[in-house]
Amino acid sequence: MGTTSTKRRIALAAALPAVAALTLAGCASGGGDGGDAGSGDNVILIGTTDKVTTLDPAGSYDNGSLAVQTQVFPYLVNTNYNETEVVPDLAESAEFTSPTEYTVTLPKGLKWANGNDLTSSDVKFSFDRNLKIADPNGASSLLYNLASVETPDDTTVVFTLKTENDQVFPFILTSFPGAIVDEETFSADAVTPDKDIVDAEAFGGPYTITSYKFNETVEFTPNPEYKGLLDAPENDGVILSYYAESSNLKLGVQQGDIDVAYRSLAPTDIADLQGDDKLKVHEGPGGEIRYITFNFNTQPFGATTPEADPAKALAVRQAVASLVDREAISDQVYNGTYTPLYSYVPEGFAGATDALKGLYGDGEGGPDAAKAKEILDAAGVATPVALSLQYSPDHYGPSSGDEYAMVEEQLEADGLFDIDLKSTEWVQYSKDRTADVYPAYQLGWFPDYSDADNYLAPFFLKENFLGNHYDNPEVNDLILKQAVTPDATERQGLIEEIQAKVAADLSTVPLLQGAQTLVSASDIEGVVLDASFKLRFAPLTR
Repeated sequence: MGTTSTKRRIALAAALPAVAALTLAGCASGGGDGGDAGSGDNVILIGTTDKVTTLDPAGSYDNGSLAVQTQVFPYLVNTNYNETEVVPDLAESAEFTSPTEYTVTLPKGLKWANGNDLTSSDVKFSFDRNLKIADPNGASSLLYNLASVETPDDTTVVFTLKTENDQVFPFILTSFPGAIVDEETFSADAVTPDKDIVDAEAFGGPYTITSYKFNETVEFTPNPEYKGLLDAPENDGVILSYYAESSNLKLGVQQGDIDVAYRSLAPTDIADLQGDDKLKVHEGPGGEIRYITFNFNTQPFGATTPEADPAKALAVRQAVASLVDREAISDQVYNGTYTPLYSYVPEGFAGATDALKGLYGDGEGGPDAAKAKEILDAAGVATPVALSLQYSPDHYGPSSGDEYAMVEEQLEADGLFDIDLKSTEWVQYSKDRTADVYPAYQLGWFPDYSDADNYLAPFFLKENFLGNHYDNPEVNDLILKQAVTPDATERQGLIEEIQAKVAADLSTVPLLQGAQTLVSASDIEGVVLDASFKLRFAPLTR
């Protein structure tokens, strides 16, 4: 059936960065056996400083939410632990049956944890509602090439795409908008409250949620109804606890209160823990980036400001790009655990370039105040430029304050900017940033599928996740074109061209790229962070 051949799958996989699953095995024994936390002795305790926006996949596009959703919702296709190739998960088969049709066949007799039938109708409902809700904090923008979803019968789903030869649609199905939800529980036109989801046991992944306290604790129990790609959990359950401070997360793993500490520990804490022979520090796959986002409406000289002037607004962005010293931030704030990033697709992905390096600063990646002043003067921008800059102190790790204090210092050092630096907790921050509250603000990105497209489409399409009012029709069309270009060399050229054009526009200013780190404190075995950047609790055992 169809035309998704082995040759096509290999071609997709070959374009991906070389990454490997982060596994836990043979770690030094340490306290916290978890016996009092669940129905059995083999309960795994995990701690994080990350936060959940919502359990509903239609209303979130952040790593904290995905870390929970991956455990409890089914996906039609996915990637196996040590691989980046897209293969059937919930589906029996998934393949292109024409250049614009991707057909999925489900097994018969699938059930949700609550006993409801899981059929093709749930699949169609999940994608239709995602597009209808189009939540500003959701990932519906990734479905830009989806024209319709049809269900000829209870086990068949046909996705019709707008453009032929889509190279990334299977990858998108493994990410946020690919999560399937129970149509008898979820709203068709609004984000469903977390409590309603938990109370209805509307889960079909490896685990169900048996207890949920928003951004305090989530208790997971293996789901006997799960039928999919991943190995069945080899534990009695997992308890995910949320820490307000990374120092407490560090203390928790040191004292054996948790088995695994994940996102985020300070670089100095990681270095300290590496010297503890009772602990094991694991380095996970790379791909994370950190960057400053500009709101094209509300930044200085933005479209909705009284002094609106596109040329002056661009000059402000160019001056920022010429003043930031990435090497200093990398060395002084992150001890080299993050490295300078000079473009939008990080090193390791096909098509990655250093597009900003020659355009701004000293032309070699370093800052240049004289160049920044020249740019501002040429555009007629009076200095110092008043710029409000926002960051989140709790979402991107404990060093965010130091990072943005250094950015503030770099921008103000030569009198070209007057920075108003403020911080907001993530739950409010995620709402404010899409409501035009912040003229310039911190964001980070951890990829949800292993392709350069994941660093382009969410950011630079007209309808994008950033919601920062960036709109370049030429860039928009190039992004759509690269996604449907089968020839790998031609596609790489398009990806490079997109980076060059966005570097000239500066919708965002990339700062750093880095890997993921977690620390284990007891004899845990099994995959935690897989080769496609997903946090997975199955099979995990001690």
